Amino acid sequence: METERGADLRPSRRRALEQSPDLIFPEHPRARGWEGFRHAMATGESHYGVGDPLSVPGTCQGGQQVLLEFTIVPRRDAQSQMHSLVTVMRDVTSRFEEIKVLKKKLAETILLPSPH
Repeated sequence: METERGADLRPSRRRALEQSPDLIFPEHPRARGWEGFRHAMATGESHYGVGDPLSVPGTCQGGQQVLLEFTIVPRRDAQSQMHSLVTVMRDVTSRFEEIKVLKKKLAETILLPSPH
């Protein structure tokens, strides 16, 4: 997966084979993420709605920090038991940075004294 900035999130195939998402996710959000994953796999339920995007920081191979947004959809067997998860991931770093700039501009505008 290539980020909006052009950095490659994909580790080498050999390095990624049978590895966990820890390969691209920084240490900070890991514990909470794994807790939620284990709960979802054990119960078939998540406190997130199906298809709701989750946002987490990510790290490219070169160490560049990005913001990733992903959607998780459970896959169920014929007996409705969850057996795996499908994840669609996207880099939303530039959108996040744009929103941050706009919020700052809005805050500055609100704090400016009225010209009247």
